[in-house]
Amino acid sequence: MVRLTRGMHGFNLHPAHRTLDLKPNAQSLTMLHFDAHRLCFAFAGTLLFHDLSLAIGPGLTLVRGGDGCGKTSLLRLIAGQLEPQAGTVRHRASPVWYEDPADPAFDPMPAQVWLRTRLETHPGGEAALGTATQAALTDSFGLAEHLHKPLYMLSTGSRRKPALVGAAACGAPMVLLDTPFAALDTPSCRAVTALLAHVASQRQCAWVVADSENLRGIAAEQLTGTIDLGDEPGVPIAVKVAQAGSRA
Repeated sequence: MVRLTRGMHGFNLHPAHRTLDLKPNAQSLTMLHFDAHRLCFAFAGTLLFHDLSLAIGPGLTLVRGGDGCGKTSLLRLIAGQLEPQAGTVRHRASPVWYEDPADPAFDPMPAQVWLRTRLETHPGGEAALGTATQAALTDSFGLAEHLHKPLYMLSTGSRRKPALVGAAACGAPMVLLDTPFAALDTPSCRAVTALLAHVASQRQCAWVVADSENLRGIAAEQLTGTIDLGDEPGVPIAVKVAQAGSRA
């Protein structure tokens, strides 16, 4: 459990009146990881990764790679939205939070309706509605003034914020975030860093974050592991998977 405030410098880890509890829901504790062996995946004729074996457990895992190198495809594969062309998924956490309000289908929907709907349809997520956790996160991301607006009226960064609030509030055993810092204002970037640092320190849920660079404000030793997909799309590299404490 961590207490949060939003002040002059954004989202702060500080003893205060608001509480953020990222423990998974009781019904979500049956599966806390993803385990796969020798995965291969290609998209539009481009080989993104091959012979990839990985196990993802509680804590913070970084999927790093250049544009077009397969970060989003790997997240979708972990979420069960894609299947590998070769290899075996031996264990997949359930439920998984992997939501994207950028989908044009959601354009007319007010941000608060999108968030409520996603939490209500997510197993156990309805328990987060109206809680101090949701209120603290909404405040920390400066989202309160935008909740009533249709998503199409929000900036690219503001449109990402409901998904970040939902990720922390949903109680899922596994959370997948795709480039969470993209287009965010500086205070919100600080909020994301503080949130990821908390996940890394508590290691109660498995969070997998995809980005093109190392996570700002997060040291390598705070990560449970790093999956490096390389920097050149279409170059069939042997993917590097480094666990915390290893030299890989």
